[in-house]
Amino acid sequence: MMDAKKRQHLELLANWNEQKAKKFASSIGLELCSRHTEILIIARNFYNEYGFSPSMRPLCKAVSLKLGSEHGRSIVLNQLFPGSPAKNIAICAGLPKPKNCL
Repeated sequence: MMDAKKRQHLELLANWNEQKAKKFASSIGLELCSRHTEILIIARNFYNEYGFSPSMRPLCKAVSLKLGSEHGRSIVLNQLFPGSPAKNIAICAGLPKPKNCL
């Protein structure tokens, strides 16, 4: 069985899938729907392009560019991923925690 850190932040991005995302989401009290999954994929694409997990501002911009400005607002992301959206998105997407997240 994986330790907690490996479970939340997969070392190999290729191992991520929607089932694992749902499992990670469940561990932080979320139930994923298609809107969540779209954002997770955007975060993973950001990571693949830039080599780091997006913090809140770059995440909002990336979501706005892909889904429209109404979906990339921080309040919308906070409603979907309450608490610390960038951190929770990284957990569910199998990415390392963004640098500026506590």
